[in-house]
Amino acid sequence: MTVLYEDNHIIAVSKTCNEIVQGDKTGDTPLSEIVKAYIKEKYNKPGEVFLGVPHRLDRPTSGVVLFARTSKALTRLNEMFREKSAMSNEPSAIRKTYWAIVQGEPSQPEARLENYLVRNEAQNKSYIAQAGAKDAKLAILNYRTLVKGDHYTLLEVNLETGRHHQIRCQLAAIGCPVKGDLKYGAKRSNPDGGICLHARRIEFVHPVSKQNICITAPVPNDATWQRFNELVEE
Repeated sequence: MTVLYEDNHIIAVSKTCNEIVQGDKTGDTPLSEIVKAYIKEKYNKPGEVFLGVPHRLDRPTSGVVLFARTSKALTRLNEMFREKSAMSNEPSAIRKTYWAIVQGEPSQPEARLENYLVRNEAQNKSYIAQAGAKDAKLAILNYRTLVKGDHYTLLEVNLETGRHHQIRCQLAAIGCPVKGDLKYGAKRSNPDGGICLHARRIEFVHPVSKQNICITAPVPNDATWQRFNELVEE
């Protein structure tokens, strides 16, 4: 586990594509419990350690995950993420930036995508729907091309809404599924079982100090990711 940021109220860590944020039916130890153990040992905390989970990443996705160390921080972060999910005309207090390595390249180097999505709980998958369809929710993201390769393209994606599998579904809908994402049309899986979607950066107003915070997660230690990262830095 790599700690990216830490203070008395919040802690941010870098998640790998094999970790789950919270416990599920697999019974695997979740990242939240690993962070609790880290805090307990580092600060010699007696009894149960408080740790709130204001947001999650899909298991095959890597990148920065933010946790709350106090109930005060959790309450405010929950509000911020709810506002992000619901979307309003007001500027969001939290901004999430993703990097995605996708098959091929989009027809436009940068664009704003607006779709209505419907979630299928049984399949754990989202689908593009018509406006007005039952349970359909508006999903909006903006992407721009960072680097084009021979077979794949690295995109930077900024979310305006927070819908289930939003990036995976919307990019697949323009013919650019995320590398390794078989569920949304990728040609083949990745060796590590993950997908090339990375929560690169999170920017927000600190829930207690009110300072502007920006946390960046390094890309996975994978040959494809490392190569694209080198190209971005050139």
